[in-house]
Parts: sequence; structure tokens; C-alpha cells
Amino acid sequence: MSLRLIESLADLPATQWDALVVASGHGNPFLRHAFLNALQTSGCASPETGWQARFLTLWRDDTLLGTLPLYGKSHSWGEFVFDGAWAEAYQRNGLRYYPKLVCAVPFTPVAGARLLAPTPELRGQLMTAALKLAEDSGASGLHCLFPTEREALEMRDQGMLLRKGVQFHWRNPGYADFNAYLAAMRHDKRKKIQQERRRVREAGITFQHLRGDAISDAHWVFFQQCYARTHAQFNSPQALNLAFFRQIGATMPENLLLIVALRGGQPIASALNLFDEHALYGRSWGTLEYHPGLHFETCYYQAIEFCIDHHIPTLEGGAQGEHKLARGFLPTQTWSAHWLAHPRFFSAVEDYLRRETHGIDHYVDELSDSNPFKRPTQDQAI
Repeated sequence: MSLRLIESLADLPATQWDALVVASGHGNPFLRHAFLNALQTSGCASPETGWQARFLTLWRDDTLLGTLPLYGKSHSWGEFVFDGAWAEAYQRNGLRYYPKLVCAVPFTPVAGARLLAPTPELRGQLMTAALKLAEDSGASGLHCLFPTEREALEMRDQGMLLRKGVQFHWRNPGYADFNAYLAAMRHDKRKKIQQERRRVREAGITFQHLRGDAISDAHWVFFQQCYARTHAQFNSPQALNLAFFRQIGATMPENLLLIVALRGGQPIASALNLFDEHALYGRSWGTLEYHPGLHFETCYYQAIEFCIDHHIPTLEGGAQGEHKLARGFLPTQTWSAHWLAHPRFFSAVEDYLRRETHGIDHYVDELSDSNPFKRPTQDQAI
């Protein structure tokens, strides 16, 4: 077997990469060769934007045995696991925090396989090689974001520090329709959702669910306009561009759902979702007009209806967002793993994470007390 560093995903065989995603048992659309390649070729995740691809690959002759999505980073933007305080501490002590190595899917806070290899032995070789690369390259550390719990424990066994996070996911135990979902909620929460949906209907707003090839180039242009406008409104960096949306539309249409809001027959807002048989993943949205409740309807309630209609068990609404709790999204634990080259900072972060983990556990307990459902079931528990 041999290890190779690859800087362009286009140089790797898509069929072999995707086969490893399937073999990992914890794949999702964001791990597909088509998605990661679109991020590169569109320029969204590139050296110019601070994402230097360094895909670590394990081979036997021309057969790809394992790989992981690895990037050299010159900032912490687009990661959704926040280490700004660590970077500031380095700076205060006259040390460089960047560059660092990050194993992640850029701009995507979705948990899934990071060590794309079918056996613990191969995953161990990849992780050992990644840690050695971090040490030899002079990076301040190696950070693996949103791995599976199994991978996180394997990384801990190799000396990495584990960090807990919390997201909010909606679970579908098999609701017959949206009203059945509402019936499972407490009266006050159910009433609020009904009021929000009624305001949107009274504004004359209707919705289209567009899948795959039904998403035309005009739809992508409109979505990009909404996306760019909303990011500008909140002074937020625009991570993705029209070239990226067009490329995933052409290469992975079977995983795409575009929800379009219309008023008077004219589109006014849109939300992009990716999905497979396991989950619907809400990713980006934007609007040209403000209407009370429009965001929740476009991004959450329409997506919930799609999951119910298509028997999709989970809706992941993205990073953070306590406002999702009242709408039926319950706290779900996420993981990240971290190794820092500087011994004293490694020890300091280890102590910090020990205290932070206690706070996260307490936070989840408080959130669970605010469960909006009448009686939590096993499917609704964290």
C-alpha cells in the first residue's frame, strides 16, 4: 500500500471515491465526489479562498483503499466548529495558529464519515498519516469536524481531543401528514406554528417543490440572487457561487430539492436542500421580500412536509439555532476531534474542553426540559 497527497479531486476516480463513501456506512450527499469537486472547480473551496486541498489517499496499485477530505486552512471561516478563542490565545502568545489542517466538508455542518475506509485498520492508517502530515508540515494542529461517533472514538484512541457540539434535528417516526406531526405537540407550540403558517397563506404566498432536472438554469440564477441578497443584508460572507450551484445541478440532480416561494405567481424566496433516503439537509436560503413567517415556512415547514410525504426519517436544519426547538427540532450531539502541535496549548485546550463538555451536557438537559412534544418518545430523544 502507498499514501499519496492529491490536490485536485478531479484527479481521483469518482466511482472509487463514491464506493468508499458507501462502504463507510455513514455517507451523505456532501461526501460525494460530485459535491466536493464542485466546491473546488467553482473556486468556492480553493487556495484563493483559504481552502488548500490536500486529500490524503491510500492505494494498492491503482485501487483506492481509503481517503479523507483534508484541507490546509489560513482562517477558520466556513467550519462551524468555532476555535476563534484558540486562535486569539496563540496570537497573544506570539504564536501562529494558521496554517492548520482541517478534515471536513467545506461550508457544511453535517455529520458523516471523514475517514473513508471500510475497516478500522485502514482508518487507523489514514489517521496516523494525517497526524504525521500535520506534524511534518509545520501546521499548528489537525482538526476533524463532524465525524461519526465511531470515528471520533477512534481518533481519541490516537491521542486527539474530543469536543461535543449540539445541533437541532427533526425526527419523523412515521407521521401520516403535517397535522399528525402538529397533533404530537403541546397546544401552545402547535398554535404558534399554525399562526405562522396562516400569516404566510394570508400574504398570498404559495410554494413549489422542484427536484432534479425540474430545476432549470433560471431557477439557479434566481436562487443565487436570493442567496447573495440575504448574505449581503446580514453582512455575511458569501461562500457559494452560481457556478457551484449550476455544477451540482448538472452532476447530482437526484440529491437536490429547491423550494421556491411565489407571491402573485412571481418567485420571491427560495431554499436549497440536499437529500437521500436517510435525511433531508437544509443548506441555504434567501429572499427578495420580507414577510412574517416566510423563513420558517420556506426552510422548515415545507421541508417537514417533504420528509413526511417521502418517508424521510430526519431533517437536519444546519448549525445552531435554538429557535428550531419550538418547531420540533430536538438537540442532537455532534463531535469534533483536535490535535495541537504545541504541548502547552494541547494541555490548555484539553482542560478547556473538559469544562466545556460539562457545560454542553447541562445545556442539553435544559433544552430537553423545553421539549415541545406532549410526551417524548424514544425517536425524539437525543
